[in-house]
Amino acid sequence: MTRARGAGDFERTHPMSKKLGWKVPLILAVIAAAVFYLYPPAEKINLGLDLRGGSHILMQVETKTAVKYEMDLAISRIGQALKERGVTFGSVGSPDVGVLDVQGTDPARRGDVRKVLDDFFGQWEIRDAGSGAWRVTMPLEVRAAIEERAVEMTLTTIRNRIDELGVREPTVQKEGMEGDRILIQLPGVEDPERAKEVMQDPAVLEWKTVTYPPGTADFGGWMPPASKDEVLRLFGGSLPADTELYPQRLPAREGGGIVTVWWPLNKVSTVVGNDLRSSRRGQNQWGDSVVNFELTQDAGRRFEAATRENVGRRMAIVLGGVETKQVISAPVIRSTIRDSGMIEGGFSLETAEDLALKLRSGAIPTDVTIIEERTVGPSLGRDSIRAGLIASLVGFVSVMLFMLAYYRLSGVNAVVALLLNVVLVMGALGYFHATLTLPGIAGLILTVGMAVDSNVLVFERIREELRLGKTVRSAVNLGFSRAFGTIVDTHVTTVVSAFFLFMYGTGPVKGFAVTLVVGLVFSMFTAVFVSRVIFELVLGEGKPVESLSI
Repeated sequence: MTRARGAGDFERTHPMSKKLGWKVPLILAVIAAAVFYLYPPAEKINLGLDLRGGSHILMQVETKTAVKYEMDLAISRIGQALKERGVTFGSVGSPDVGVLDVQGTDPARRGDVRKVLDDFFGQWEIRDAGSGAWRVTMPLEVRAAIEERAVEMTLTTIRNRIDELGVREPTVQKEGMEGDRILIQLPGVEDPERAKEVMQDPAVLEWKTVTYPPGTADFGGWMPPASKDEVLRLFGGSLPADTELYPQRLPAREGGGIVTVWWPLNKVSTVVGNDLRSSRRGQNQWGDSVVNFELTQDAGRRFEAATRENVGRRMAIVLGGVETKQVISAPVIRSTIRDSGMIEGGFSLETAEDLALKLRSGAIPTDVTIIEERTVGPSLGRDSIRAGLIASLVGFVSVMLFMLAYYRLSGVNAVVALLLNVVLVMGALGYFHATLTLPGIAGLILTVGMAVDSNVLVFERIREELRLGKTVRSAVNLGFSRAFGTIVDTHVTTVVSAFFLFMYGTGPVKGFAVTLVVGLVFSMFTAVFVSRVIFELVLGEGKPVESLSI
């Protein structure tokens, strides 16, 4: 009798439900929002690389070569600036990384030379070596800034090129402890080799004047020999200080095949780097594919002066990276050209389009190497989707049958909560236009297990309270109340683990972590709030309940 009064007092002071008026509409609104953001799934949720197929590429940015690229750029800029001021000089070169030497300037023009160097190298160490020679040394902090900027510029340029290729939902982001690696994921790419070549090519375009050997009569018809030694012999055994050799691959005149000739070109470039304003594929008068380009205003002014000085002579178009420069064509300048021109090089339709794309998106100011590459075919992606769906369905059905068999009608409550949990997670992925990967599916399956674990904790507490003699309403109320703290603890510890996976993991691992955290949040909502409302609806308010199928 005493137990009955205590139970009655508990029910009076802790009614099973005060009001359901706001709870049911809230649940229905959440379900409606999830369905709205989920439908249609094909448009709202993007499939990741492992499900859709495509390429996974990890690139290493060679930051040391960025310094050499900066020095090459400085050589061209200083040489052009000295010419514009009318200062004669013997050579501008870089004998060592981070060091620039200017030789053979007129000592009487010392002030003009100093002004040019100060304008370009205000933060560098500038030293007058005497007799018209100058040495400029790059400080360590400037070098560090160049290397850091090279990674950011490479990241931006690669992203621009991928966007030009029309890849949908690509991933381009920095990776690694030093931040000098770039992760690229290209879902659905049909030609990964082309995409890789477009991304990896530095596409540094330069126009250089040809240094002709002494005694050359036909400037327009002269072609270099196919031997470095022969070129050196034409110059009396050594090249001038302001000249370097650059290769060009040409079809052999006899017997077919390819022959490499070596052009002696001035180190100072007329046009270099990002002097191009735009570029596009076009055709010449014979219908061959070419690349038309337009220069910036400043570059156009320099190009006009250079072509005016070299009418009837050849100027070489050099393309490539810091260590891979080669001549793609060396046309004869027939008249003065200002801010536009044409690049001919025996291009096909696709190679001309790709070169125009690379020039348009900007040069990569350093070398990049591929250190990891994976390609997933579309058929393998479909197999992954099928396997993931089968695993999800088998796991869900197994859990559902267990809950129904072990907890009887109360197991229906758990099944409804599980179904709702899956719908809410997918709706959240649709709202954020998230990318679903195979690890993400694994995270979704794991959240189902976590949600079941929460229901098991609650149901076992309810059973325990019933065995202690509590009434049904009291047992249900105490079961949820006393299991709540344990449920929160398990979810928080799992969220912390997922946080570290997201912070230090790669792309697929991050996808797993995100799906897991979203699933855990909705697991709390469905297992604690929704499941309790279902019990309240089933038990009703004010009606005596003698037993519970649990």
